[in-house]
Amino acid sequence: MNEDAINMEIRKFLKRVGITSQREIEKALQAASDAGKLSGGEQLEVSVTLEMPALGLENKVEGTISIE
Repeated sequence: MNEDAINMEIRKFLKRVGITSQREIEKALQAASDAGKLSGGEQLEVSVTLEMPALGLENKVEGTISIE
């Protein structure tokens, strides 16, 4: 295995995940705000599940996004 090549592939994938996730969260927040569902001060739970079925990987990352 070429560690450098694997590292670059992982970084490319994670960059795509990060950019896509941020856009989707921003769209959801804007839609909720437009619909009057957010007033500020909310603590919104968020989670992401990373799966790689071929290797049996499943990892859930949880957190909170604070809305001011």
